[in-house]
Amino acid sequence: MQRVVLATHNHKKLVELRRIVEASGLAVEVVGLDDVASYPEPAETERSFEGNALIKARVAASATGLPALADDSGIEVDVLNRMPGVRSARWAGGHGDDAENLALLLRQVDDVPDAERTARFVCAMALVLPTGAEHVERATMEGRLAREARGSNGFGYDPAFLPDGHTRTTAELDPDAKDAISHRGKAVRAMVEHLRGVLAGEAA
Repeated sequence: MQRVVLATHNHKKLVELRRIVEASGLAVEVVGLDDVASYPEPAETERSFEGNALIKARVAASATGLPALADDSGIEVDVLNRMPGVRSARWAGGHGDDAENLALLLRQVDDVPDAERTARFVCAMALVLPTGAEHVERATMEGRLAREARGSNGFGYDPAFLPDGHTRTTAELDPDAKDAISHRGKAVRAMVEHLRGVLAGEAA
């Protein structure tokens, strides 16, 4: 079975990607950075989701010799001029402190009326082959911010995000329901055909 590395140490992202790939029927073993030899990881210095995803995937493909996937994702809040954006994981200062990031964001929009709490999740998924071939998919999930965090599924800003047409946050949805509408689910499904090409020995 072809191995593909996902350039992340985030176990929840890895589980989510494996679940979506398995549902697609694609015969790929997705491994994370904890499953391969360690290497110096690059700083995410780009100002776009696509740029940061490519930085991570390029380095992972070069270091491991495997086809590499990487995503950069975050939340854009309209009343905050589409911030936190690419700063989503560092919004409260330290990288990856989900609870602090979410608490700060909710404080910043505490006085914003419900109708103006529109937001979206964005995911850019990059695939880079050891040959240097590259492909990027971008997907979004539109919605708005809830007044408080609810639910224990998901991660990041999921507990405070209400997708359009839903009264439950993405952290209250079951995994299959979330995957069907999520920004990452859409991006991964769009990438599946390129992964099929990899398996067939074709350029992505």
